[in-house]
Amino acid sequence: MQRDDSRPLLNPNVITEEQRHLFESMKASPVTVLQVGEGNFLRGFVDWMLHECRKQGLFAGSVAVTQPRPAGAPKIEALRKQEGMYTLVTRGLEKGERVERQELISVFAEAFDPYSDWERFLKLAESPDLQTIVSNTTEAGLAYRAEDLVEGVPVASFPGKITLLLYRRFVAFDGAENRGLILLPCELLERNGDELRRCVLQYSEDWGLPESFRQWVIRSNRFLNSLVDRIVTGYPEEGAEAWFAEWGYRDALLNTAEPYHFWAIEAEPELDELLPFRQAGLNVHWVEDLKPYQLRKVRILNGAHTLMTPIGILLGLEQVREVMEHKELGGFVRQTVESDIIPAVSLPAGELKEFAAEVFERFGNPFIRHKLSDIAMNSISKFKVRLLPSILYYIDHGERVPDRLLKGFAALLRYYKTDKLADGSFEGRTLTGKRYTVRDDAALAEALSSAWSSAEEDNSGLSVQHRTAQRLLACTFVWDRDLSAVEGLAEAIGIQFDQLEERYE
Repeated sequence: MQRDDSRPLLNPNVITEEQRHLFESMKASPVTVLQVGEGNFLRGFVDWMLHECRKQGLFAGSVAVTQPRPAGAPKIEALRKQEGMYTLVTRGLEKGERVERQELISVFAEAFDPYSDWERFLKLAESPDLQTIVSNTTEAGLAYRAEDLVEGVPVASFPGKITLLLYRRFVAFDGAENRGLILLPCELLERNGDELRRCVLQYSEDWGLPESFRQWVIRSNRFLNSLVDRIVTGYPEEGAEAWFAEWGYRDALLNTAEPYHFWAIEAEPELDELLPFRQAGLNVHWVEDLKPYQLRKVRILNGAHTLMTPIGILLGLEQVREVMEHKELGGFVRQTVESDIIPAVSLPAGELKEFAAEVFERFGNPFIRHKLSDIAMNSISKFKVRLLPSILYYIDHGERVPDRLLKGFAALLRYYKTDKLADGSFEGRTLTGKRYTVRDDAALAEALSSAWSSAEEDNSGLSVQHRTAQRLLACTFVWDRDLSAVEGLAEAIGIQFDQLEERYE
């Protein structure tokens, strides 16, 4: 549909009476949440959840949102122009049926740029209403980087900003024990709450802040570890104009997400009184230990991605959904997860199978274009965390590694059969000869590329495929152990190489 700029931008005058009531009620509510992160994910995850809580009369606060980096200023400005409102369209599959839901989200009472209004950011710390800080600054954003503290100049790092905000609060309330905050980082980093606290304490030491402040940070503030899971796809590549025509307004911050959502937070269930996600019927869990939830996500969801990606690319497929709809590969992925990966995870099989079924439905979402080439980036490090533990489970238990896992491993190794180009990149070819670029650590890619080349020049009595597998598995630099020493593994991988080439040539 052709773009029509005559439609008004989303504002309180173009929404329904019910939506306007929610909006005005939110604007009159105190800011209880500071959000550092203006991106699609938080707006399609945490903010949507808070909006659901407000709709049900369970949450009486509002959100002040800032961006973690200067580059986020245009989106903050766009939020201000729309008075903090935006539309979220949730679409995908639920129990096999297509669903599409539209919701006007209004939780942002304030949206401002901390780089142009640094004092406003710090001033939030003095509010007795502030209770919680949520963030999503990417894994790179939640990291310690030494930097100088200059009076009146915004701190560059996210943890540094939080350090000064907490210090301002400590001073404003004279170190009162009951004035600490709940900090809920959503960055995809293991033990993200622990890492944020570590960074805050390090900056406190670097900048010579009082020891009494450091003790207050530890005693009076909660840095909660959490695990988030939802695919938020942002502004749609197509379809927006049709929606705008239907709604009667344009939305520069239109966001889209899958129906599935999951949030595990390592804290006592009583915190649901402060953040009433469970009461609102959301898939949020207050848990004693995140490890089981992290393990099932890494082994099943991420493991399935890493399993399907090399073989999918080698066959010329481009997206996750194509793999799941493929007459052979779809079944291969499902069977590997259900029969080979789940038995190697020490968690209740029933719960894992239920989770796997949700994962497969998510993979089939017709509205998500999840490119295999994106998943393939840094496949070696991903494989070592996601799939290699399942293979080692069988080896360590003296059992034969299932053929499907061997096939997945062989496809990964075949994916790294590359030539190094003049610009330093590595180029491989699919089973039908189409070129692709491998994006990985250069040293790892070169080690495997060299192993392929040297194996082909080897004159030992073994078959080419067997000795190739031996060379590849012997790269201790890559695998952190000599996998060629595992009895029968190289031969089994060699057989899989033959089957890959013969079956798909």
